[in-house]
Amino acid sequence: MPTPHLSAEPGDFAPIVLMPGDPLRAKFIADNYLDDARLVTDVRNMLGFTGTVNGVPISVQGSGMGIPSISIYATELIREYGVTTIVRVGSCGAIKDDINLGDVLLAVSAGTDSTVNRSRLGGRDFAATADFGLLTAAAAAAERRGVDVKAGRLFTSDFFYGPDEGLFDLLDRYGFLAVEMEAAGLYGLAAEEGIAALAVCTVSDHIKREEAMTAEDRQTTFDDMIGLVLEAVTTGAS
Repeated sequence: MPTPHLSAEPGDFAPIVLMPGDPLRAKFIADNYLDDARLVTDVRNMLGFTGTVNGVPISVQGSGMGIPSISIYATELIREYGVTTIVRVGSCGAIKDDINLGDVLLAVSAGTDSTVNRSRLGGRDFAATADFGLLTAAAAAAERRGVDVKAGRLFTSDFFYGPDEGLFDLLDRYGFLAVEMEAAGLYGLAAEEGIAALAVCTVSDHIKREEAMTAEDRQTTFDDMIGLVLEAVTTGAS
């Protein structure tokens, strides 16, 4: 039955869900990558669609921005609709000098300034890591498609406008590739609920170089990321 945030009926969502932050990006993915896509939820204009890719049922659901928002939608998808695989397909701001706008990053792990995962573990550190099967499938799909992905650690921040001006230099020192706002929360929830999760991000901004894509580019130019993710989750799927 519908949840407080999803108006879908039982069976409307596929077991595999892609989650962009922007609901308009969810619509773009449904319109351009899914066959026979249909709208299954639009509560608060947080759009969700289900269709197929090469005969495999696939859903795409907007998550909103930040750990609290993605956690609400992902929790309802898992607990009420039986979703077993979630891949965040989002944007991020690069830190490393050798990363450029449009590069695709695979989040092997994610640090965070949020306390959500410490709360899960009673104040202890939590290793927020991707599902290994999804990670290796995405890397293999990227190689087949000739997409030069970079894999490493991302930093999930509760701040879009952060107060710590020295944070990015510190993150660079410790090898973080980029900053975003959802991956660590998704990985913690996936561990709690026993599902597979991966975060794949396209670089939309370079923080240190003050470079940025336009809002339209963020919605429509993530073809490499979406293509490799769909190939990864549908290869061998039944």
